[in-house]
Amino acid sequence: MESRQSRTTLRVRGYHLDGYGHVNNARYLEFLEEGRWGYFDDRPEVAALFASGKHAFVAVNLNIDYRRAAVAGDDLEVITQVAELGSRSARMHQAIRRCRDGKSVVDADLTFVLLDVAANQAVTIEGAIREALLPLVMPAE
Repeated sequence: MESRQSRTTLRVRGYHLDGYGHVNNARYLEFLEEGRWGYFDDRPEVAALFASGKHAFVAVNLNIDYRRAAVAGDDLEVITQVAELGSRSARMHQAIRRCRDGKSVVDADLTFVLLDVAANQAVTIEGAIREALLPLVMPAE
């Protein structure tokens, strides 16, 4: 069975840092987005459902818990999974861990909706898109 999680690794670079020498809080948004892109890159059958441009996933809420600072040279792993699938929205859980010791850097939950691009309106998650996402939902712990 295909893994329900995706893992994306990246290295903290100097331009990610703020004046205090650790990753700027806004950069974590980019790291999390990189993880989400990686998640769908690993699932081309899901990504293909959006090739027409008729629908798109759109973030509507993001909650981030910052656990500890990451610094230049740290290798980080972004772990991404679909945590919940409702009728009109879904939630992805993401975690950023430091590779050298597995310590938690960030935990985040992102809620997204399915957008009808032409109407610029959220629509029900149904049909082929729902069928593709449903097996990816992680079981509750």
